[in-house]
Amino acid sequence: MSESANAPESRTSGASLRRARAKGEPRFPDGPQADPAGAHFERRIRSFQPRRSRVTAGQADALQRLWPTWGLDIDGRTLDLDELFGNDNPVVLEIGFGMGEATAEMAAADPGTNVLAVDVHTPGQGNLLNLADRNGLSNIRVANGDAIILLREMLAPATLNGLRVYFPDPWPKKRHHKRRLIQPEFLTLVASRLRPGAIVHCATDWEPYAEQMLDVLTAHPGFENTRPDGGFAPRPGFRPLTRFEAQGLDKGHVVNDLLFRRVDQ
Repeated sequence: MSESANAPESRTSGASLRRARAKGEPRFPDGPQADPAGAHFERRIRSFQPRRSRVTAGQADALQRLWPTWGLDIDGRTLDLDELFGNDNPVVLEIGFGMGEATAEMAAADPGTNVLAVDVHTPGQGNLLNLADRNGLSNIRVANGDAIILLREMLAPATLNGLRVYFPDPWPKKRHHKRRLIQPEFLTLVASRLRPGAIVHCATDWEPYAEQMLDVLTAHPGFENTRPDGGFAPRPGFRPLTRFEAQGLDKGHVVNDLLFRRVDQ
């Protein structure tokens, strides 16, 4: 039967589920929690803003079915990465994966590397779990919550083999620049959790933010630019071109990649 023929039934089923949910009942009882860290940690300016949007039937099914096995709420409890993935393969942390297409593609191309992907966007979490399940990608775990708490409270020093931050919120207004993720304090925290030689890979289509990223990474003693000229890197072949990126390029946006290596101080 065609997809369009199934659509009315799916919409009806989804509406029925929404009506049946009592006030205060979790949206996905076995899925990601609304505020996993609760009030256990200090209030601070955050670099992310939770987005509420429609969750499709497929995404909802993935969240309910797969979250107990492949999902993780960032609640501050110490995390054993070998136990989480069931092996001792190297782990790369990805902060902000959107809908997860690029994450899934990179995980499929490098099955020997585990990907711990963090986001707060529920539809994206469901979509990435769906992609991982559909493509047999057992090297992906999806984390829900604040990446700062994950790095600071839950990961031991020198446990990560890389960090990916692709197209973070640029917070373009000057008064919001303090919310940008790539700041000296953040890099110091990241450096403590990366193994020597690990790569920090950032990409953005907001040129002023790209310049800030380049400045703070270059100035930080824990990192060195992999580019001999000290500038931006061309998009490496292993980073897929996302739909978001392609749309930006069509509008004339300039995308800059930065590849910095963790140095052994």
